[in-house]
Amino acid sequence: MAQIVVIDLGSQLCHLIARRVRELGVYSEVLPNTITPEDLNKIPGLKGIILSGGPASIYEASAPHIDKGILSLGIPVLGICYGHQLLAQYLGGAVEGGMRKEYGHTVLELTQEGQGSPFYSGLSKDQDVWMNHGDIVKSLPAGFMITATTHNSPVASFEEPVKRIYGVQFHVEVTHTKNGIDMVRNFVSRICKADPDWSMDDFVEEKIAAVRKMIHGKRAILGLSGGVDSSTCAALVGKAIGKDLTAIFIDTGFMRKGEPDEIKSAFSSWDIDLRMVDSSALFYERLQGVSDPELKRKIIGELFIREFEREAKKVDASFLVQGTIYPDVIESGSSTHASTIKSHHNVGGLPEEIGLTLCEPLRDLYKDEVRVVAAKLGLPDSLISRHPFPGPGLAIRIIGECTPSRIAIVKEANAILMEELDRSGFYHSTWQAFAVLLPIKSVGVQGDARVYKQTIVLRLVDSVDAMTANFTRVPYDLLERISTRITNEIREVGRVVYDITDKPPGTIEWE
Repeated sequence: MAQIVVIDLGSQLCHLIARRVRELGVYSEVLPNTITPEDLNKIPGLKGIILSGGPASIYEASAPHIDKGILSLGIPVLGICYGHQLLAQYLGGAVEGGMRKEYGHTVLELTQEGQGSPFYSGLSKDQDVWMNHGDIVKSLPAGFMITATTHNSPVASFEEPVKRIYGVQFHVEVTHTKNGIDMVRNFVSRICKADPDWSMDDFVEEKIAAVRKMIHGKRAILGLSGGVDSSTCAALVGKAIGKDLTAIFIDTGFMRKGEPDEIKSAFSSWDIDLRMVDSSALFYERLQGVSDPELKRKIIGELFIREFEREAKKVDASFLVQGTIYPDVIESGSSTHASTIKSHHNVGGLPEEIGLTLCEPLRDLYKDEVRVVAAKLGLPDSLISRHPFPGPGLAIRIIGECTPSRIAIVKEANAILMEELDRSGFYHSTWQAFAVLLPIKSVGVQGDARVYKQTIVLRLVDSVDAMTANFTRVPYDLLERISTRITNEIREVGRVVYDITDKPPGTIEWE
């Protein structure tokens, strides 16, 4: 089986590169920057190497590096952003701080050499790409040629076709680079000659076998939230170990309106041991007076585990199955050189000792891949297409302290939003939608009288894999109906605003 290896140099988008390669039907995995040339040579079917981006400057003392011997293996290499700069420095070029940092969309202009490059095969001279860097490659190593430039980057891409070494300053892996997937395809198929011989069917069968081998003869518990991640996990692990799996729904009090009843109805007929546990009073108590979002996540994460441990003792479970996916791991700062964006309750929020062995069969997948697996496992479309919902629930959709009264406000606002999106047929046109309660009040007029009430933010985004997202262009009449209902039906709310921030620079959730 052909394989493309991605070497992790600290980028939050590192695993998205592997995701793009897998999307083309070629297997890819992420390896640490400490990997040696000898270890790479042992990988069967290795066709290419991609160096990721990263937040560091190559001149920082703690900046990540690779074994230079990797560049002498005779295997095609592509450097992205930091990886592009690292290649230039290693091979004799020069890297320096740019006069201006380059973030966001920019126009890439292919040089004459670039227009004849296999990397840009089939693409026009001008390309809309996405940049995120401060340093730039100032001069190239001997024998290399510039294949593209931008206003701020005189060497926006380069190559040495004989050695098959390529570097790009921009990020080909994000959807913001309009033809990025075509560039990845050109590298994988034209330059690396990697055949598309891997599919999600392989993943499903391999994971079922791996889980069966891991848990065989013992019992496992799974936290079932009703979202696509945990539901897919339940289906996959259920196929592997059957009734040795106990699915537990912990009601934290921060779930969507009516969710406990919906979960019970949806899963009571499944051939698994389903248990409903109301722990809302405990979660409210522990979060009293807590406003910091990271602390909220960590408290919720630890309480989740402690509640699971308590339930596990009742079934003598040895394993905790979690629906952790790639974005959870990446944003929680799992990479040595990556920055922590936010701790996810099932990753960065885990206590050091949990008393159970973790089983995370979806850890290598993105949200869209999880949905593919869910379909292959026969889950209903109502679960597969459901909007993502964060593990900490509505607790991170309240900016500030999570009191029962504030939870009630955001819960009702979310319910109204979902009802109107579903009624208008817009629910399936957007990737994720939710309401956020701000810790501020504003002046308004209701019934010819001055009022001073809470503010709700509506957040709707379009995405594929949760790593990048654009705010959704919602019809004004739909926004007006949602706003009118929220301010009319929730007496504490007097103003509704709409968030038009993309990811990046923002994140999808507010906390």
